[in-house]
Amino acid sequence: MDQTGADGTAFRVQTPEGIEYLLYPAGLLIRAMAYGIDQIFLGLILLGVFSLNMAVFSHILGKWFIMLIYFVLNWFFHVFWELFFRGQSLGKKIMGIRVVRSDGFPVDPGSSLIRNLLRFVDSFMGLFIIGFISMAASPGFRRLGDWAGGTLVVHTPQSQAPERRSPMSWLGEFSPVVPRRPLSYAEKQGILMFARRYPLLGPRRAEEIARPLASFLQNGTPSTGPLNAWAAPGSAAYAGPGNGKSPAAYLLGIARALETP
Repeated sequence: MDQTGADGTAFRVQTPEGIEYLLYPAGLLIRAMAYGIDQIFLGLILLGVFSLNMAVFSHILGKWFIMLIYFVLNWFFHVFWELFFRGQSLGKKIMGIRVVRSDGFPVDPGSSLIRNLLRFVDSFMGLFIIGFISMAASPGFRRLGDWAGGTLVVHTPQSQAPERRSPMSWLGEFSPVVPRRPLSYAEKQGILMFARRYPLLGPRRAEEIARPLASFLQNGTPSTGPLNAWAAPGSAAYAGPGNGKSPAAYLLGIARALETP
């Protein structure tokens, strides 16, 4: 996806297939309220750990263990929630906002880790002055962590997570394909996004979109040649006589393998 511009406080995002939609960045106040809820929840967890140590373990764990728990929770609490709860910590879920990448895709581990490690800079000396200035002066109300991680905090239609996507029944027409190498998170998301939008595309447009990624997965370099030359002859994806697999069929086969439990 490519960000094509902003309309007021809304970012207009366009997919490679030409489908446009809007992202509505969350402002300073609602994000501050979500952060406050998270801090209260985090404080309750720490209080519970401390009380458990006092009442059950009778100081066996010691203050160093408590400090270690505090360090881990303080630095990775938000990363855990963003990765395993669709970009929403408890506070964000209650306030109806979530973290996404700047192109609208779900936040990935690298982006989440970077944005949360830089929370220390945004909240320097506990005053949040740097984060406030960054959010007030930037489109999309981004703090420094959002700029570095390539993320946005956006409004959701409702505070609860959206319903699970319906199964892609059309993938049953394609044989599962195991790629030659492990796929990155971004590659998996790109293939699944292509598979979801496949019924909306014509056959020719689908092949045009699929060919560069399919060729890259096969040979390490994108292909701009004719469809029947996108992979080397003899490969599992070669669209030669007796095979019939096209770039789109190759990606859809991978998507079916990814969707299969």
